[in-house]
This record gives sequence, structure tokens and C-alpha cells, in this order.
Amino acid sequence: MKNRIHNFNAGPAALPLPVLEEIQAELLDFKGSGMSIMEVSHRSKWFDDVINETVERINRLMGLGDDFQVLFMQGGASTQFALVPMNLLPEGQSADYVNTGTWSSKAIKEAQAMGKTVNVAASSEDRNFCYIPKNIPLDPNAAYVHITSNNTIKGTAYNDFPEAGNVPLIADMSSDILSRPIDVSKFGLIYAGAQKNMGPAGVCVAIIRKDMLERVPASLPSMFKYTTFADKNSMYNTPPCFAIYTVGLVVKWIEETIGGLEKMEARNRKKADTLYSIFDSSDFYSGTADKDSRSLMNVTFRLPSEDLEKAFVAQALENGLGGLKGHRSVGGCRASIYNPTSQEGIEALVDFMKEFEKKNG
Repeated sequence: MKNRIHNFNAGPAALPLPVLEEIQAELLDFKGSGMSIMEVSHRSKWFDDVINETVERINRLMGLGDDFQVLFMQGGASTQFALVPMNLLPEGQSADYVNTGTWSSKAIKEAQAMGKTVNVAASSEDRNFCYIPKNIPLDPNAAYVHITSNNTIKGTAYNDFPEAGNVPLIADMSSDILSRPIDVSKFGLIYAGAQKNMGPAGVCVAIIRKDMLERVPASLPSMFKYTTFADKNSMYNTPPCFAIYTVGLVVKWIEETIGGLEKMEARNRKKADTLYSIFDSSDFYSGTADKDSRSLMNVTFRLPSEDLEKAFVAQALENGLGGLKGHRSVGGCRASIYNPTSQEGIEALVDFMKEFEKKNG
């Protein structure tokens, strides 16, 4: 479509064009209901099929067994920062947190605000969060280990997850969920705001190991308990129906069009390698993340001056390349190249970067 740009926004972010076209095609009449998906009852068979098929596809894609349950919640990952310690960190115990940037820092702050005992087992703050800590000294008696698998603002990501033994890992995977296969057996909980890599804003996907539900205190308010969502198939109250429907179409696209997470990872690595090659062959563009900690999803970089960065972002948009301004807290530039981003889009960005350097270098 001639008016669509290459979208590098960090979230809400690009959605696959076939998904948008499918939404468009059935927006006014969903499956012969005579209603939009935004109008059907969440208690209807139409929506039952949507939520159940979405769960089944996530199960297949991630290789989840019967010991995991997929929940659809609201409030984004930021709400999970508080819900995780409320639900899963019992009184008298502590949890290990690894601080790798803004979202990790906020998760730590929320846990502390709940009056919980938090041990910051490792941090990359000493170098402005440009790397992922290694050889982390974890407490074998911790209730859990919390990590942020991919850091959208700083452009770093875990290549290998910490070895925590019998301690469950809990991960905020908002910006890299479904981008590659992972060993889910390491995790007690994975949560992700959908708007970065698997759908629109409005729903948070939480994948919880069922034994973790035994920790949930009965005294918590109903809407703050994982058990409430687990017991009612995420429909204790009216869920974000349209957002869940769109997540279902995205995971269908990953499964049926892309061919699963192994092929998705290969596609994502090719995109990232193409873009990072610019930094490795140029003095004009400099990546902000250490090479061994680079994200496949969020590519952060600087130009020689802030004035050039402003010109770069403005001229990129004029050339159909949007969303390249860095996060307001750090400045610079950022290309978020989530699952839906095409290799064609990456090539267009690289061509523009080369031309911009030629004119301004």
C-alpha cells in the first residue's frame, strides 16, 4: 500500500500487514455474526473460539506443556511489576532482581514499594546499561529471579538466560516474546505487554507455571490475583476482546505464514545483522550496546551530534522511515525491528543511512 511507511516505532509498533488486512476484512461482520469483534459478547461462542484458539497457538509456538497456563490481563507490563511480588514473593523471603535498564529499575522500585525484600544480584548501571551482566551471583534460596529479557531503551538483550537452578526465572519479555525459541522449563512466569511484538496495546500476556499459583495469597483483591485469571480462563470480567483477537491473528501469522519460532529467529537475525553491519563498518554511526549484548529487536545508535540526529529522524520520515527517534530519556536514534518488520524495510533503512552519511559525514 503506497501510503504505508516502514514503521520502526518501539510500541505501539508495527503489525503484520496480512493481520491488518484480515482485521479490515472482517471488522464489520465477524465470522457471520453480523457484528464486529468489538461488539460480540465475551460470553459468546465467537469469542470463546477466539481466546481458546489464541491460547492453543501460543502453547504450540512456545512448546508449553500442561504445567503452564496462558493468561490475558490488563495494565501492561508495568502493572506486572507490582503483581509479581504481590502474588509470588511470600513474606519472609527475598527475590533476586537483575537491573539492566529502565524497566528493570521500575520493577525493582515497585517490589520495594510493596514492602518486599529485594536483592539486586547484578546491575549494568555502572556503564549506563550498555551490557548484560554475566556470572551473576544468585541466591539459591530466593523466591524467584526477575530479569528483563530485552531492553527497549538501551538496546540490549540476553543471549543466554541466567542459570538459576531450582529457583524459577521470571521475565518481562514485552519486547522479544515470540521472536525466537526459548527453553520455557527455566521459567515460573513470563509476561509481556502485547504492543511491542505480538499485538496492539491493551492486553498483557502472562504465561505462568501452574505450581506458582499455589503461592498466591488468598487475601489479595480478586483482580490482583493470578488465580482469578487462571480459574476463569481470563474472563472473570470483560477482557480486552479486540486486543486478544489481534494477538490471535499475530500468532496465527507466526505459525502459518512464517512457519514457527525457529524460522522467525532466522528472519530476525538476518534483519539485525544487516543493520548492525552499518555500525561495524562506519565511524559515523555508533551503536550504544556492547556487541555481545546487542538486541535483535531494538537497535540503538548515535550520530556525531544531536543536530545530525534530529536531521536524520526528520529526513528518514520524509523517506518513509518512521519511528527512529530514541527514547526521550536517552536521546539518540532507535530502530525497533520486531517480528513484523520486513527485510525490505531494513534494506530501505540501510540505504538511507548510507546516503545520509555520504551527505553529512
